[in-house]
Amino acid sequence: MNQLERLKQYTKVVADTGDFLQIARYQPQDATTNPSLILKSVQKREYAPLLTEVVKAYRGRSENELMDRLLVRFGCEILGLIPGRVSTEVDARLSFDADQTIARAEGLIEMYQAEGVDRHRVLIKIASTWEGIQAASVLEKKGIKTNLTLLFSFVQAVACAEAKVQLISPFVGRIYDWHKKMAGAKWIESENSGINDPGVKSVKRIFDYYKHLGIKTEVMGASFRNIGQITALAGCDLLTIAPELLAELGQDNSDFSIALDPAATAHQSLERVTLNEPQFRFRLNEDAMAQDKLTEGIRSFASDTDKLLDLIRSA
Repeated sequence: MNQLERLKQYTKVVADTGDFLQIARYQPQDATTNPSLILKSVQKREYAPLLTEVVKAYRGRSENELMDRLLVRFGCEILGLIPGRVSTEVDARLSFDADQTIARAEGLIEMYQAEGVDRHRVLIKIASTWEGIQAASVLEKKGIKTNLTLLFSFVQAVACAEAKVQLISPFVGRIYDWHKKMAGAKWIESENSGINDPGVKSVKRIFDYYKHLGIKTEVMGASFRNIGQITALAGCDLLTIAPELLAELGQDNSDFSIALDPAATAHQSLERVTLNEPQFRFRLNEDAMAQDKLTEGIRSFASDTDKLLDLIRSA
């Protein structure tokens, strides 16, 4: 049994890609996309016709609508290959605008439903800013399921739990990147890998808190740099993994066991945390890593959104 097969015994495996032609070989349950992944895919020869078709079909509509219809087109193609859900991201430039995030999310769901897709097969991805989390709370009450992304801290996870979002995507690799960069020459890889990886520890803390308190929000580890980070989180509700790492897992027959177990949290002493907006903002600000990576992530996704719009304009 290879590591991918073993992982599927403990965790729902999710493909993190816009390259849907790769998805079938790994048989994931769900799939996630983001602006950077869609931009990467649409520039490939095999996907370029999708952009042309969408622009031709909806020419004259707003650029934002054309972009969202392209995202939905990719999402529909992906849903034809998996049994579960696809995550589609709201324009990152709206990360600090709750009302516009809600409007765009509702628009995406309407587009999916017009294609015959049940809304429960779609997760709307939203950045884990205060505004994004409040938008998600409203959407969840309307029956629109959300995936809160760019999540780097316990405080963001607490706010998402209070908002009763469907799923969160705590990032592993980007946390690892930050700590490694800050440590510089003092970084010792062997002392910061596996269960000691700072990104892994962050996800485990959130997982333990959620399971101990019976919080129903799903935890999906994301943003991996190596398969050691993945196997160290075996047992997490879901893990979203890039095709390159899925392939590596499929070629490795090394043994590993479950690492995260809800039952193991029963005897922990964890108390529920509540946060208002000022408390959230202050505690997030106090976490230099989370603040840095959240704002960097939004800038990066917004930049790739602008590049995607440039391709739409020139199509």
